[in-house]
Amino acid sequence: MSEATGTERTEEFAQLLRELKDRSGLSYGTLAKRLHMSTSTLHRYCNGTAVPVEYAPVERLARVCRATPEELVELHRRWILADAARGRKADQGAARGPAQEAGADGTPVPGQGGTGGEDGEPVVIDTAAAAMPPRRPSWLRRRRTALIASVAVVAALGAVAYALRPTAVRAGDTTRPAVTGTLDVGEPAKPSATPSPSGSGHKPSASASASPTGTAASADAGSGSKGDGKQGANRPATAVPLAVAVRPYVYEDPCSQHFLVDSDPEQVGPPANEENAQRWSAAYGAVSSGEQRVALTVQGTGEDTVVLNSLHVRVLTKGAPLAWNDYSMGVGCGGGVGTKSFDVDLDNGSPTVTVKNGQRDFPYKVSESDPEVFYLTAHTKAHDVRWDLSLDWSSGDRSGTVHIDSTGRPFRTSADVGRPGYDYPLGSSEWIERVGG
Repeated sequence: MSEATGTERTEEFAQLLRELKDRSGLSYGTLAKRLHMSTSTLHRYCNGTAVPVEYAPVERLARVCRATPEELVELHRRWILADAARGRKADQGAARGPAQEAGADGTPVPGQGGTGGEDGEPVVIDTAAAAMPPRRPSWLRRRRTALIASVAVVAALGAVAYALRPTAVRAGDTTRPAVTGTLDVGEPAKPSATPSPSGSGHKPSASASASPTGTAASADAGSGSKGDGKQGANRPATAVPLAVAVRPYVYEDPCSQHFLVDSDPEQVGPPANEENAQRWSAAYGAVSSGEQRVALTVQGTGEDTVVLNSLHVRVLTKGAPLAWNDYSMGVGCGGGVGTKSFDVDLDNGSPTVTVKNGQRDFPYKVSESDPEVFYLTAHTKAHDVRWDLSLDWSSGDRSGTVHIDSTGRPFRTSADVGRPGYDYPLGSSEWIERVGG
């Protein structure tokens, strides 16, 4: 994607933010207070001079401005593209930085230090880079570079000698050496498809990072997920051509999210918003109560279009519901409007992914410039269930499956029927027992 296209992506994202803000009738100051951010930060988001590093504040803004479900999906798509364009622009700037230093006579290099491009578009200046201390003298940089290069050569020679050492295979050992080929210099190593001798049990599959918008790519890409790709006869093994970002706790509204916690109210902190739900859950060992709403952002990683053929749910364990306390993450929300999503009844003997509220069923197509966001709600009224998902894909003569879970662990949802419930009213400083359900 070119720099001009990246600017257009950012502007498209900012334009939709401005439309939502203008339609709400709220001033920048009022809206900023409701979102708990500074007015200047909100200005930068709406003007396109900055892109939020996380999606959570964007979603809060959209919900305060009463965005429709379709607008929420479109806003998420535009944020993904604008965020990706910003990342590429930062990488390009870092790569050409050393080549654009001023000459010995102090003549500035074209394109540096300006506030606008050739077409007059404003250029966002990285304040962190501008605040960097003055560069060291060139002779000192050359000496340091030579030293680093020497150390790298010695390390490379040692690695080659280690790789070429004889490998002993014991009788009865059914595993093979993990190194099965050579790598070009600068090519990232791909994990071996051969099992390790340790046989350490369950390997984490496609998972989200600590950030709500962490990417879960395939194991072939080396990021910890499990992708089973079937290659064409004459095609070399490559990475699975898609990535899946997982948000394991999506609030349709704050009141929609409940957690079961094995602790008394005095030992549980205030409720968490969606942005902090994953950390809050991990801190208290919490489990989604009654239902769990998950968001999957699926995006291609290359030029080819990827067809998403089907989404499946797999139940790993099913037992009696947890006898823990139920804590609501919000109160006083009123009735919500059902949004398009996929639905899973975990109490079913063989759960399947079904459509809900007008959601179109599979297949879908994605690419690097055209991601899809899927919302899925899993619910149970009688069990404690551990479950995960699998996404079947195809691209040309390749096909495979990406397994999806939450940070290397299965999703977990438990029934909340008959459990003591607690709310945290606005302005309160403690949990209050819920009366009447």
